[in-house]
Amino acid sequence: MNDRVKKFFLDVVLAAEEINTFIDKSEFDDFKNSRLLQKAIEGEFEIIGEALNRIKKVDESLLNNITEYKRIIAFRNVLAHGYDIVDEKLLWDAVTPTSTVGDKKTGV
Repeated sequence: MNDRVKKFFLDVVLAAEEINTFIDKSEFDDFKNSRLLQKAIEGEFEIIGEALNRIKKVDESLLNNITEYKRIIAFRNVLAHGYDIVDEKLLWDAVTPTSTVGDKKTGV
């Protein structure tokens, strides 16, 4: 694995850690009422999705252990290009304990 791909994986891990920090001790109502928190999480998700997409372009087999990587990339595309269809509940559901963020299901 080259240094560039390692950097992409590091970006995924750091962004996931940031999301987990942002939502620590937060409830949906806190999230719903904080545009700052919503935008921060959206931005970190965009980083995760973009980094995974770049890894995919180099060697998709490197993503075999990230079971939901295609959905994560697709979600990034929705955030970046279909921002008007993303609501607070959709974004919150993506980052709560049953989500694929961080090491909860992806192994990242």
